[in-house]
Amino acid sequence: MIRFLFKGIFRDRQRSLLPVIVATIGVMLTVTLFCWLNGFLNDSIELNARFSTGHVKIMTAPYAKHIDQVPNDLALTGVDTLMKKLKSDFPDITWEERIHFGGLIDAPDKNGETREQGPAIGFGIDMLSGDKSEIGRFNLVKSLRRGRLPEKPGEILISELFSQKLKVNPGDTVTFIGSTMNGAMAMANFKIAGTISFGTIGMDRGSVIIDLKDIRSVLDMDNAAGEIVGYLPGNYYDEAAASKVVRRFHMLFPPSNDEYAPTIVTLSEQNNLGQMMGQIKQVGGFVVFVFVLSMSLVFWNAGLLGGLRRYIEFGTRLAIGEDYSHIYKTMIYESILIGIVGSITGTIVGLTISLYLQNHGLDIGSMMKNASIMMPAVFHARITPLAFFIGFIPGLLSTVAGTALSGIGIYKRKTAQLFKELEA
Repeated sequence: MIRFLFKGIFRDRQRSLLPVIVATIGVMLTVTLFCWLNGFLNDSIELNARFSTGHVKIMTAPYAKHIDQVPNDLALTGVDTLMKKLKSDFPDITWEERIHFGGLIDAPDKNGETREQGPAIGFGIDMLSGDKSEIGRFNLVKSLRRGRLPEKPGEILISELFSQKLKVNPGDTVTFIGSTMNGAMAMANFKIAGTISFGTIGMDRGSVIIDLKDIRSVLDMDNAAGEIVGYLPGNYYDEAAASKVVRRFHMLFPPSNDEYAPTIVTLSEQNNLGQMMGQIKQVGGFVVFVFVLSMSLVFWNAGLLGGLRRYIEFGTRLAIGEDYSHIYKTMIYESILIGIVGSITGTIVGLTISLYLQNHGLDIGSMMKNASIMMPAVFHARITPLAFFIGFIPGLLSTVAGTALSGIGIYKRKTAQLFKELEA
């Protein structure tokens, strides 16, 4: 039966060509958009995890409450002891100390007077200890535009756009002006080692990266850190694995009366990322539903037109004694075969497009010139195992639903009129 139906489908192109094309296009759009949404979510999570949230983050409760203000006066202290315990109790997690800070970068003229000045967002990370983890995580080597990476204390990196605004170049000296952990004024001169481009407009406007030891000295934060971020094995965020780390942390560090005791949060609990992840998943489900509904309507109309063209065929089959239900079932079987063919071809085309977008991405930086949130300028698709099967949902459901609706007309044929129609 299946072989017979296959022959009928491929030999009668007027019957199968349009449904296969429609199924292919719908499945292709579904797969491509599904992979694009996955990539959008993955790129956004990865960017936030690398620069800000980690997969889990440890800080004091008051610091977490006012984190948007970067309150280093509420930072963790005694971090050397805390880091030893974390590395001992969570050996699979990569832990990094960081200091986020804000201040002014002053660019002097040849007389030492202020020539240009601008507010800066600062990152204090480990760049000079010999451990290259943070350098790789911040992608500093590939992000370097001019100059080089810092090689000794007193050297910093500055974003390319910020350097152009301040009219400074690698080798120039600038002054950082901020406040210490104790609330006093902090001033220090730094030499620009190089300029970088993060790839996100919000950070490229005014960012500086300073070695952790240097910024600790400037801000009077000896043996202190604003945050300790942790990364799961494989550097890929997993909500279940992160929750296990949180539960174990709470067992090792039970609640206490110390206001500045360390607390921990997951990535999804920061920067509204949990809400965004949920919304992206809902959008993905809605997209599949829309394609199933719209394609079902198209196949319904196509089935009605095909039914009119095959009106005599159905009449002849009924006249020679074929049962109504058998004809209806063969139409459903045909639609399943058409759906499978369209789903396979559509999935192949969709995955091909997604593979290109996964490798090259799509630059939407021109649309985000005024963006202030941390979002990448280039979004990539992400192919997951589910992408190989997601297209079969609209591909099969829509073809079967459309044929089922249009095929109801078969039962309206009256056998008593068949011979008159055939004689005509």
